[in-house]
Amino acid sequence: MSEDKLIRLLLPASAHGAFLRHPLLAGARKLGTRKLVDVYFDTPDLALRRHAIALRTRKEGRRWVQTVKHTACDPDKRRTPPKWERPYTGRFDFSDIDDLRVRRLLEWHSVDSPSARIFEIALSRTAWRLTPARKTSLLIMLDRGLVRSGRMLDEISEVVLIPERGQTAAGYELALTLAASLPLRPGILSRLERGYHLRQGTQIEPAKAAASPVHAGQSPRQAFQGVAAACLRQFQLNELGAGLDDPEFIHQMRVALRRLRSALRVFMPVLPAQLVAAAAPQIRTLAATLGRARDRDVLTQEILAPVRSAFPKDARIKTLCDAAEIDRRAARDEARTVLANAEHARFLLSFAAMLDALPRGADDQPIEAFAARRIARLRVKLHALAQEAQNLETEPLHALRIGAKRLRYAIDFFAPLYRSKDVEAAHARLVRLQDTLGTLTDLANAATLLERYAGNDSALSEAVARIDGWHRTRHDAPRAELPGRIGDLLEAKRLALRVRRRLGP
Repeated sequence: MSEDKLIRLLLPASAHGAFLRHPLLAGARKLGTRKLVDVYFDTPDLALRRHAIALRTRKEGRRWVQTVKHTACDPDKRRTPPKWERPYTGRFDFSDIDDLRVRRLLEWHSVDSPSARIFEIALSRTAWRLTPARKTSLLIMLDRGLVRSGRMLDEISEVVLIPERGQTAAGYELALTLAASLPLRPGILSRLERGYHLRQGTQIEPAKAAASPVHAGQSPRQAFQGVAAACLRQFQLNELGAGLDDPEFIHQMRVALRRLRSALRVFMPVLPAQLVAAAAPQIRTLAATLGRARDRDVLTQEILAPVRSAFPKDARIKTLCDAAEIDRRAARDEARTVLANAEHARFLLSFAAMLDALPRGADDQPIEAFAARRIARLRVKLHALAQEAQNLETEPLHALRIGAKRLRYAIDFFAPLYRSKDVEAAHARLVRLQDTLGTLTDLANAATLLERYAGNDSALSEAVARIDGWHRTRHDAPRAELPGRIGDLLEAKRLALRVRRRLGP
């Protein structure tokens, strides 16, 4: 059973009946319903969690099983994390764990006391086996229950698909078939993660991009799979906070999409044309929706809020602030509507399916050579954009900012292949340029929106000019630094982008 390839789908409790009546289940063999109880253990300071060790006991009927998993032994996920199971008789026994470090950590920490029970998962599981083709079988499971930690509860209502035999593509095909008529959404958090969130009482926090999973020895297509999956995970983690008012969730979703679009461009020579054609337009449309919300968050919080504080009695500025807030809420409502749409959920599933099915063939090549060529190409293009931007006109500066961002993301993707000092130096130089150009872009976007709010009202137009002037005087220094930073890009010897392949540990 390929549990590492399971597909987790969230299903509202109100849709259980529709799921049970789905025609696909009529052709599946029902395996029955059983009760499962999982009890997770850790130290009071969650030491096992810090070491990425999960310890649980599971009750299946009258039988208890002890399970230990270690998920940090292979951060690139090139193989299934090791799992050790044995009968549980009321006392833990770690003698058969062949990873000495894991065994010592478990034996060192006291986890046999009742206080070590940190959360419990109790659920009812109804399972079916579907055999859609010869040598292909999948388990379909409907799990309903609760995660409990003390008095805190979290409901579980999920459909889990696990390929038993055959390719995982069959699992995604089944998921998309079910999602065509059911309100299913990909589940990004494991039950372990949900349990620890509940135990710690932590709120959902915005998730930044994780370190690149690329490693030497991969093919470019394998590298793309890891990079794109990381972008997708960052997006989905931040999507959990889309209903909250914290603008950072929208911002990080947008960052994840920008990184994903950059990955499609960087790896395009080795990707199937149909993958790019299918994914790029939907990603672009979603990014535009989130971009509208992000622009209005920046306007209200970073452009208008400080001016409002500086001129609290200016009624014209207050009027513009009120109009901007109405527009901001409308843009956020639009974004939430798009994210809640069933079509969006199906896109997330279909993109994950495309990543899983990415072919490997003769076109693949060593990742080191591929990375060097792609970074060199972006560096040459950025040099040309820097030459065009020396006149400091708006459009060339905007193109330069995009070029710098694309090069920075490419360096981020391939960072594990190069010396960290070179990567850090290149990253810092590009970020400084982006920050300066970003400030100018934010002011230009703000001016456009504010002029729209002002309309033909001359008094409001004067207030727009006041806001623009207030900010520009405070950004004279970054603007003055811009020619020098562009010059750095044009002077190759000073451009710290000549990353070198890591030759040693």
